Amino acid sequence: MSDTPNPLKESVGRYGIWSHGLRAEDPSLRGEIGEAAAELEELGYGAAWLGGSSAARHAVPLLETTSALTVGTSIQSIWQYGAAESAAAFAEVDTAHPGRFVLGLGISHAKLADQYRRPYSALVAYLDALDEAGVPAHRRVLAALGPKTLDLAGTRAAGAIPYLVTPEHTAQAREILGAGALLAPEFKVVLETDPNRARTAARDTLAMYLALPNYTNTWLRLGFTEDDFKDGGSDRLIDTFFAWGDDSTIRARVDAFHAAGADHVALQLITPGSREGLPREGWRRLASLLAA
Repeated sequence: MSDTPNPLKESVGRYGIWSHGLRAEDPSLRGEIGEAAAELEELGYGAAWLGGSSAARHAVPLLETTSALTVGTSIQSIWQYGAAESAAAFAEVDTAHPGRFVLGLGISHAKLADQYRRPYSALVAYLDALDEAGVPAHRRVLAALGPKTLDLAGTRAAGAIPYLVTPEHTAQAREILGAGALLAPEFKVVLETDPNRARTAARDTLAMYLALPNYTNTWLRLGFTEDDFKDGGSDRLIDTFFAWGDDSTIRARVDAFHAAGADHVALQLITPGSREGLPREGWRRLASLLAA
């Protein structure tokens, strides 16, 4: 993949939105999700990433109300959806909305998948099955963290969508992936200048991830220690994985990912006091500071 042109880089642009709320299962929210997607496109975001173990069907309300927005799963767990099911769903959505859906795949976590065994080998076998079913490599990306999976993302997919990483990890990932692969890390933003409010919201969000070794092992490799994981996360840990402060500070934190080699940054807006929903006013503020 790394030696061929990568049209996904152009289609997703420099910024996207990562959101659980855009993946809502409730049919009554379909219209609201579609309206939000249309606004994201108008605001200049190039992609919407559906948080959690999402599937192709979750992309449909967004694709139906937009004309150019790329919509991707971030991620679809290989344990929750079989390769044959995934390939059939991809074909259905791609037929209706050619070239605009991206299949983001990941191995999830042992604590979240009972059948979790030999995850790397399982992912390779899954990609083999997708190849046989005709799902093109340039329309799938991997939630890769470690070197082996990052290499796989560069050779068997269009690139990588790492979650909860740093600019330092991004630089390492770019070296492994090569220049041609898409590198689109997720990054969390709290539009709050008060340190206590910002860090409280961040710790509420980070709590579940502190119990998942796939993340904490990556952070240890990046120079954090076990002490950083205590009591909801040290200030150092929180301030690394969440951007907060004034507009210029947040913009600089996002820019650091691009400087480190990212093509695109998938921004997850964390709103104090709220975990889910569609924080549209926040997305507008974020678009404004990114355009400044």
